[in-house]
Parts: sequence; structure tokens; C-alpha cells
Amino acid sequence: MRTEKFLQHHGVSTNPFAEEDAQTDPVFKTRCRTSTFHPAWDKVFGDPGDPATSIVFGEKGAGKTAMRLQIMGKLAEYNRDHADGKIWVIEYDDFNPFLDRFADRLPSRKQKESARVLEEWKLWDHMDAILSLGTTNLVNLALGTQGPGNAAANQISNDFRGRLDKHQKRDLLLLSACYDDSLSESFAARTEKLRRKLWYGGWSTMATSLLGWGVSIAMGAFTIWLVRNDNHNWLWGWLAIILVVLAWVPWMIRWWRCNREARGVKKNVRVLKRDTSSLRRLFMRMRDRDLLGQPLPNRRRTDDRYELIVKLQGVLQALGFNGILVLVDRVDEPHLVNGSVELMRDFVWSMLDNKFLKQPGVGLKLLLANDLVEYLNRETREFHQRARIDKQNMIPSLDWTGEALYDLANARLEACATDGHTPQLRNLFADEVSDQRLIDAFRSLRTPRNQFKFLYRVIVAHCNSHTDANPVWQIPKETFEATLAVYSREQAATDRGLSAS
Repeated sequence: MRTEKFLQHHGVSTNPFAEEDAQTDPVFKTRCRTSTFHPAWDKVFGDPGDPATSIVFGEKGAGKTAMRLQIMGKLAEYNRDHADGKIWVIEYDDFNPFLDRFADRLPSRKQKESARVLEEWKLWDHMDAILSLGTTNLVNLALGTQGPGNAAANQISNDFRGRLDKHQKRDLLLLSACYDDSLSESFAARTEKLRRKLWYGGWSTMATSLLGWGVSIAMGAFTIWLVRNDNHNWLWGWLAIILVVLAWVPWMIRWWRCNREARGVKKNVRVLKRDTSSLRRLFMRMRDRDLLGQPLPNRRRTDDRYELIVKLQGVLQALGFNGILVLVDRVDEPHLVNGSVELMRDFVWSMLDNKFLKQPGVGLKLLLANDLVEYLNRETREFHQRARIDKQNMIPSLDWTGEALYDLANARLEACATDGHTPQLRNLFADEVSDQRLIDAFRSLRTPRNQFKFLYRVIVAHCNSHTDANPVWQIPKETFEATLAVYSREQAATDRGLSAS
């Protein structure tokens, strides 16, 4: 018997349990994202008008990625309704590009071992990556280009230039110089477009070079005049050379200072690739009074990064964004981590810093693997004093009760219902499989992903046991129990394998 025929008999248009990953699940993205939430949703999401940090631990398949997508959707709705009090969203969930560039900066002996690479990763590297994502998205919107990091919740008005004062224009250009990471066009082309879009700079930034060229041309003309008039006094020639050199001294000092800053940024922003000459040219196009004394990520410390986050907040606030929300997810997926709990700890632990997690106007939602809780409980008193986990709105386990999973299954069936039908999970099973038995079975499965896998498997097993000519429209107890027993054994073996690794 075809599964489509079985589901259509119960008023279901498509199999609601076929997909296991929220990112590729059309049922979740189009029908359940706005209506089906984990019981801890309110605590995690909080008040979007005042973004706060939450740390959520959950096992694989518990719904962390689904929760991230739901937060994104809710914030998009919130921003549409609050034009002057929006929240800027940064999705920090694709770590491979940053880790690859970071590893390339390390000595070759360290690049060979993931553990040694991640030991070198510090809090300021996380901050650089987050600033890069937020700045790149902002520059994309300012230039009207598309990029993979463009969150749907982030939109700016076409008159953004008029909403920024001269200091905020400088800050945006400075952030772009240090952190813009678009692959659509060259860094030099994008920064020049942004500079023109902001109407920043002009002839005043070229004063030192104009002085040098002006004196050089004048002395050249003077030398030609001397030659034509047969005046070969070498003192006049030396005087001309000295004047030309002195005229270029201010430009050379400026070039040296900008080159030094550019080299510092290139060396110490380890998660991005930066070119010293391109950075130097951009700094040369900035006024001295705008560049001197400004924070730059040219040292390996967090102080400058905190100041740059404040600058990003200032630019965003002028554009109608009163806060920033950073969503951290999929920390087990980078190829350098590859699911290892120890490597996840090495990668994430530097973020557990109270100053970082409690920045004014910035909220972080850390969606982490449940296995990290054991390591967190074993940390020292000094670590807990620095992290202040008790203040971070922590959810130690993203648990699902059997009743919650039962309701989730019904919600997905209703989301896939054909017109005029209200399918229920109860109707798919024979009366001998009681509601309590279903709830107990779901409780043993623990997560939505396991539940979906099991329900998909039991439906297929039932349909394979019958023909279209002699259909049976309810799954008997024998099929239910046999499929559950096999799946539970497989899941237990998988869990043992993950624990051993």
C-alpha cells in the first residue's frame, strides 16, 4: 500500500514526518514556524524590545535550529511593526569560513591538529566574526546588493545617508574597512562605492598629496626655466630638491601612519583576509581628525572590539535599530569541530564571559549542544565568576515531554491537512495503541527528530505490510511495538557510539 494513499485516507496531503532538519523542512518553514513552539519559547525569546542573552543546551534534534528560525521570523514581524525601534539580527552559525582563515594564520605545525587551532581561538576572534557579519550585512543593504548574510529582519530606508551624521558616516566607513567581507566584488571597489554613497571625504583628504605635487610641479618648472636661461648654479638645483622633499614630508608621515595601522589590522583580525595596501589607501582617504584616536582591531585584545561594537550600535540606532541580537547555532558542525564535545568546548568557552554576554543593547542567543553541560558543571570557581552563568537566563536542557511531542505530531498533521479535514494522530493507530502508550513512547524518544524518524518508519512499515487492493487504515499494536523496539535499539547504539567518540 502506498503511504500517500494511507495519508490521504486520513485527510493528510503530504507526509509531515519526512523531513528531519528544520532548515530543509517545508512543513515547518511554511506552516508550523509561527504556530508550534517549544514550551520554553517565552523564556528563550524574551522581550524583543530589550534584547537579552539566553544560553540554551539541547541534544541533537531537540529543536535548537527550529528555535533559531522561529526567532528570526518573530523578529522580522517585530521589525515590520516597530519602524523606529527595530532589532538588528546577526546569524552566527556558519563558522567554517572564519575558522579556515584563522587556521591559515597559524604556524603549519598547529594547522594539522584541530585541538591546537581551537586553543588559539580567543574571544576577540568571535567578536571579529560577529562584527564582520553585522557590518557586511549593513554595507550590502547600503549599496543595494545581496549576500548570504542578509537577514530578512534587517532592512534600512533608502534615505539612510541623511539619517547619519558625519561621525556615524566615518564609523560606518571605518567598520567597513576592518570587517566588510563580501565576495561579490573587490574590497577596494566596495569601500569606494560606500565612500561615495556616504559623500564622505573629498579634496580635503588629499591636501598633503596636492601640496607635494604642487611644489614638485613648481620646482620642475623652475628648473626648466633655469636651464633655458643658462643658469647652471647647482645651489638652485639643491634648493629645489630640498623644497620638493619637504613638501612631501607630510604625505610620507601620513602614509607611514596609515600603513602601520593597516598592517596592524591585517595581522590581528585573524578571521578575515585583509590586504595592507587596500586598507592603507582607504585610511589615506579619511581625514586625519577622523582617524586619529579611533579604535581599530590592530591588537589582540577585546577593548577595541567593544568600542567598535558601540560604533556599530550608534550607526544602527540612527537607522532605527535600538538593539542587536546575535544567534549562535550549529557549533558542532564546523569541520574542525566535527561533533567533538571537547573541541566544541574549546571553541565556545571564550564566549562565556559576563562582560561580553551582558553588553548594553546586545543580546546573544547561544544554542549549544547538551553534552557541554557536563563540562560546564566541572569548571572552576574562577570560570563561573567570569561567566556568571546564573545571570545568563540559562536553560540546562531543551527537554520535550511525551505530551508535548504528542501535541507536536498533531500540529504537524493539521498543518498538512487537506481542505475540510482535521487529521489526528490518534486515528492513524488502532484502538489497542492507547493515547498513553503513544505518549510514553514519545517520551522515550526524547526529541522531535527521533519522533519524526520513528513515525515515518512506522507508517512505511505498516504500508509495506498491506496492498492497495486490501488496505488497512490503522496501524496495529504489533507493528507499532516492533518498529519502536528496533528504532530504540538503533538509537541506543548511536548514542553509545557518540559517547565513545
